[in-house]
Amino acid sequence: MYIIVGLGNPEKKYDGTRHNIGFTAIELLASRHGISLKKSKHKALFGDGMIEGQKVLLVQPQTYMNLSGEAVRELCAFYKVPTEQVVVLFDDISLPLGKIRVRPKGSDGGHNGIKSIIYQLGSDAFPRVKIGVSAPPHADYDLADYVLGKFSPDEIKILTPVMKNVCGAVETILSSGVADAMNRFNGAGAGE
Repeated sequence: MYIIVGLGNPEKKYDGTRHNIGFTAIELLASRHGISLKKSKHKALFGDGMIEGQKVLLVQPQTYMNLSGEAVRELCAFYKVPTEQVVVLFDDISLPLGKIRVRPKGSDGGHNGIKSIIYQLGSDAFPRVKIGVSAPPHADYDLADYVLGKFSPDEIKILTPVMKNVCGAVETILSSGVADAMNRFNGAGAGE
């Protein structure tokens, strides 16, 4: 079994924000594979199903971003899923808008959701799919305001086809591994 986690904040006011792009990716994966996100326990909203012949849980933690690891730890413990079979989808301000980067493990890179997961699992050895949301427009821009800001209509036009590649990266991780997903999707944007 794999646990596929999209990071975000649970309240409706955060829908469509840069920080919630992980939630958006989980919703698209659920739609593509007929998985209903209706179960609510372990501090998460989730659904189970099959993707690429693998049993999966698609997860949206219902804690706030900086406590995301609590839900991931509880689900891993309950379902006895090893760290390397947890795949995390999240926003990355160090990547240009719409670029994707798949990694087998790594540091938190300053992302509080990833920091929480590393802390709660006691390991950084979980695959992740980073989704570029670009950096704030200038150095003195408040980072929290930026990541909690909504995408503009022009940004949504760029991101909509990119999200299909995010799903493709997850499907590739499940079917043929992280290395293949890195080869196929790193640096990819729309239609690449």
